[in-house]
Amino acid sequence: MWLSLQKQAEIRNQWLKQRLDTVLPEIMRRDNLSMWIVSAREYNEDPVLMTMLPEPAMGARRRTILVFAFDNDGNFQKLSLGRYGYPGYYDQEWDPAKESQSDALQRVVKELNPESIGINTSALSGFADGLSHCEYDGMMGALGSYTRRVRSAERVAVGWLERRSPAELTVYPKLVDMGHTLIKELFSRDVIQPGITTTDEAVWWLRERMLAMGVKAWFQPTVEIQYPGSNLAPAPGMDKQAARTLILPGDLLHVDVGFNALGLTTDQQQHAYVLKPGETEAPAGLRIALEQGNRLQEIVMEQMQIGRTGNEVLRAVREQAFTEWIQPSVYSHPLGTHGHAAGPTIGLWDNQQNVGGLGDYPLYDDTCYSIELNIQYALPEWDHQYVRIALEEDAVLTKGKVSLLSGRQTEFHLI
Repeated sequence: MWLSLQKQAEIRNQWLKQRLDTVLPEIMRRDNLSMWIVSAREYNEDPVLMTMLPEPAMGARRRTILVFAFDNDGNFQKLSLGRYGYPGYYDQEWDPAKESQSDALQRVVKELNPESIGINTSALSGFADGLSHCEYDGMMGALGSYTRRVRSAERVAVGWLERRSPAELTVYPKLVDMGHTLIKELFSRDVIQPGITTTDEAVWWLRERMLAMGVKAWFQPTVEIQYPGSNLAPAPGMDKQAARTLILPGDLLHVDVGFNALGLTTDQQQHAYVLKPGETEAPAGLRIALEQGNRLQEIVMEQMQIGRTGNEVLRAVREQAFTEWIQPSVYSHPLGTHGHAAGPTIGLWDNQQNVGGLGDYPLYDDTCYSIELNIQYALPEWDHQYVRIALEEDAVLTKGKVSLLSGRQTEFHLI
């Protein structure tokens, strides 16, 4: 285990305090929101709420209500209207012996008298739509005449989740580097024995290895094979049962793997080539294909500019790629607290034209992304059969420029 659970909790709590005092007030001011109410019951937690509870909290207790607001003097208030409270993070504003939770919420709202009240309802993002039906009814009843000041807090919820603090960005490269090391271990003779090892065995090795590392897989990894006659590895979401699973010499391997640690997520895809007897490197055609994949990564990062929407970036990337005779497919996404995280969508594998909703959300500074894409290339060594080079590397947009958090694959892993 790379860090003890206690040390991880200490780090995450330090980050939470910093983010509550710096990131959240800025995001609320950016959206001109006076008050934000986050409310959820035990075992039906709002996804935003779970990022606001200090360790070792693992969920809401009975009903947890957090209120964030600017008072009449412009001071930022962080209040808890829960039975148990979170001393040091939130000021406790409810005494169950004196009033009901609903009365406490009503009192706090009247005292602060906000011009606008944000709640987590959203057609745009599931991350900002965590307020359940009955929680909504109860909140509206408590707010009374203030309900006319209520609006969606979707831009604040998404902004809170996507914005990374300087402390988080200092550690994030280490996590990404751990992911690269994991892939390097996988694509070795210590794990893969051609003619013996199957892709399913490789996948479960990854799961076991992440468990031993003390990190948590956020999706089931995949390991896939392309080979002469395979007619491309199955596309994402397609039936993979027809594909060969036994790894053999001459195979092009692909891995997709990611984990969560310290409340931050990795998401990476790389390739390996299984050497045939007498070979010392991958075929020249495969190396050219990888170069095209690397070039498409560069185009995506060049076009990711602050203020552009995901759809605008997608269009610019495809136009540039086609001028360079690259067959692009781009499906990059935000990365952070979650894997497919809050923020702008830059293409989908099954939609390369215009993604409604989050495709129209703009890019902001100090946000992280998974640069996920693929190219297709007619491989001379395989009788001009198309191969797919699918790459995914983690990057940060900060100070107006996108850069990789910890490098990328530019040469094949060789087995």
